[in-house]
Amino acid sequence: MKSKYIIIGAGVSGLVSAYQLFMRGEADFVILEARDRIGGRVITQNNIDLGAVWFQQGHRNVVELLKHLNLGKFNQYASGKSILVYNTAAPAHYFESDQTQPSAYRISGGTVNLIDKLAAHIIDKIKLNTVVQDIKEVENKVQVLTKNGEFLGEKLIVTLPPKLAVKLKYIPELPEHLINTMLKTHTWMSNAIKVGISYERPFWREQSFSGTIIGQIGPVTELYDHVNADETNFSLMGFVNEGLRDVSPENRKERILSYLETYLGPQVRHYTNYIEKDWSQDVFTSCENLKSLYMSPQYGASVFKSFYMNDKLFFSGTETSPVFGGYLDGAVYSGVRAANYVLDN
Repeated sequence: MKSKYIIIGAGVSGLVSAYQLFMRGEADFVILEARDRIGGRVITQNNIDLGAVWFQQGHRNVVELLKHLNLGKFNQYASGKSILVYNTAAPAHYFESDQTQPSAYRISGGTVNLIDKLAAHIIDKIKLNTVVQDIKEVENKVQVLTKNGEFLGEKLIVTLPPKLAVKLKYIPELPEHLINTMLKTHTWMSNAIKVGISYERPFWREQSFSGTIIGQIGPVTELYDHVNADETNFSLMGFVNEGLRDVSPENRKERILSYLETYLGPQVRHYTNYIEKDWSQDVFTSCENLKSLYMSPQYGASVFKSFYMNDKLFFSGTETSPVFGGYLDGAVYSGVRAANYVLDN
């Protein structure tokens, strides 16, 4: 199959690049996605965002894109008492957030709403279940070999996390300095275990709790109110301590519920839905030896500003962004940048 432009990955960056091509009048492109769904590290199940969730007012790329797509945003709920757990043997520490400035925003309808809006215009360009194996420079073209066949184009945008992208076979090989940087670039979300628990009503709000729990110790490191914008789905969502990755799902669930019951009361156990997502088990996200992070990783290395394979190959994705790399905003920025680069060069 021949296309002028080929995009690998139908996550935020890849879809933004495709949408940018579309908006600039370019229709000759294809998106290759290994999964059986679009969205990448955005996934919303039962109204719970198990991947990317928040953005801030200073994240101008996301804010402007939402306005352009006519998508709403709403404040992350933070009213009432929040809980800091620094010792499970000691009483919890309660605090209240500053309500004069919202700490974060969420997308109305879930982050998947952004994915669906972007894809609506280009859905016929997306090839699902298409796992890329080799990338070759063939004269003045770039050839992408997949398990489903061959794709030939003039320009290629690779939006995979660098640690995944570097594992593809490139002919000719990538420069050593680029390979080294890609291997050292941490994959956003690759360590995360997220949990979402739904209820018939927001009992924590009724008890003047914000739903926020910050745990320096215990099975849950962070928990937040995850009620939707219409206030029709009542959930808590958060991050599980990575030390529970290797325990059985039943054991992990019981420890999480017992922990939350200590601070929010017995209503915690009267849930209507319980769901987990361990991103380390997602083969199209994580491929690394997992190490706990104690500081924010560095993203947006200068090597990702350049073309490779004689100006035919460009790398994108939130990890490549010098602007809020690792965030949703970085994914949007990198997607726009990549599309403009291949169109203008």
